[in-house]
Amino acid sequence: MVFSSLAFICVFLPAVFLLHQVIPWFKGKNALLIIASLLFYAYGEPVFIVLMIVSTLFNWLFGLLIGKSDTSGLRKGWVAAAVVVNLAFLGTFKYAGMAVGTLNVLAGLGLPDPQIALPIGISFYTFQAMSYVIDVYRGDVEAQRSYPKVLLYIAFFPQLIAGPIVKYHDVEAQLSERHASLADIAAGFRRFCIGLGKKVLIANTMAVAVDSIYAAQLDHINIAVAWIAALAYLMQIYFDFSGYSDMAIGMARMFGFKYQENFKYPYTSPTVQVFWRRWHISLSTWFRQYVYYPLGGNRKGRPRTVLNKLAIFFLCGLWHGASWTFVVWGLIHGFFLLLEEYLPIRKLPKPIGVVYTLLVVTVAFVLFRSDSFVQGGTIIAQMFTGWHFEYACVELAVRQLTPLFIITFAIAIVAATPIKGAIEQRIEAAPDSMAMVLEVASYVLAIALLVLSLLALSGGGYNPFIYFRF
Repeated sequence: MVFSSLAFICVFLPAVFLLHQVIPWFKGKNALLIIASLLFYAYGEPVFIVLMIVSTLFNWLFGLLIGKSDTSGLRKGWVAAAVVVNLAFLGTFKYAGMAVGTLNVLAGLGLPDPQIALPIGISFYTFQAMSYVIDVYRGDVEAQRSYPKVLLYIAFFPQLIAGPIVKYHDVEAQLSERHASLADIAAGFRRFCIGLGKKVLIANTMAVAVDSIYAAQLDHINIAVAWIAALAYLMQIYFDFSGYSDMAIGMARMFGFKYQENFKYPYTSPTVQVFWRRWHISLSTWFRQYVYYPLGGNRKGRPRTVLNKLAIFFLCGLWHGASWTFVVWGLIHGFFLLLEEYLPIRKLPKPIGVVYTLLVVTVAFVLFRSDSFVQGGTIIAQMFTGWHFEYACVELAVRQLTPLFIITFAIAIVAATPIKGAIEQRIEAAPDSMAMVLEVASYVLAIALLVLSLLALSGGGYNPFIYFRF
């Protein structure tokens, strides 16, 4: 496990930030961030730090070998070797159990479960490492001679365990020179507080209802219970993951790093295609740049384009977890994305398009959250056919609809829309005196969110981010 939330917010982050401010030389700042990141990752699971160091060391060496190779064939050989090594690391620690279980079912074997523990964040830092060596191979960046800089790029604690997936060429210059102004630090702090509030105050409240329903007996689920679970999880996963992304982007900015946005109000998307341009942007762009385009993209005819897109969403589902439920979740999105190529869905009025997209996303997320196809299929079926209202079903539904849940869900609906962008535009367009008042008000709100979040966290309990397990 990683640091407890309170220890991280109240001790670890302030200590690292203050030390980073007082250290006068740049190499010392980088050294501090490397040490802090390794301590952060090693806390509670020190053995996994060895795996990450070995992984980064291999990728650094592969980058040097690719950079020094003077023939195309040799460069291709080294980048292929790098991809194989990275996928071997990921496959061994994340997918060995899934592979054994699948073989046992299909071939009737009795192979023992390898029971290999999953290192937190291995999917994120493996993809970052692969993007580095591929960028070196493509000539987009030069091979980094300094191993500490490659290690900092991959291990930097804000994005280490749950993203966003940062591509090397986006931060290459910042590894050698960066500066965080007072405005950057303030804006980064505000972004961190907003992200923390999303997670602790909204996602965690939604999680109470979701966990309760998914732990219930299947015959206690009717149409009301199923939709409460589906809609609550729709909000939980968005505010959980976008909240962590906000925190990572905010913390990085406080230290002088500029990260790309990872979410752009995906629940207002009129199509599934647009949804994937706004949801987990760092992952979708990674697959597009490093898998889809190399496979040929849409340049080799429609049948090949269909195959490429299905392959991408198969891999996207598999990336999320070592379970076939994740794979099917990815293929559902791939199917509807392809459907939009053949049917005039893009021409629908935007409100209808948004409802269609939300319905697809909501139903697919039921399977994403489920422990099995039986559980996921039962809940999805009850969403549309569960017109039975036994006492156990009604009691389970009513138990979730607390005043806190209802108020938080209403706030979540508003917060999932571009209202924040509209407010920022108002601030920018306002007279200087009014803009200053609104800017101060935004920081007061951020501090209030921080205080409320700390109070909520002080109640105890383990509140991991959903994407920690990926």
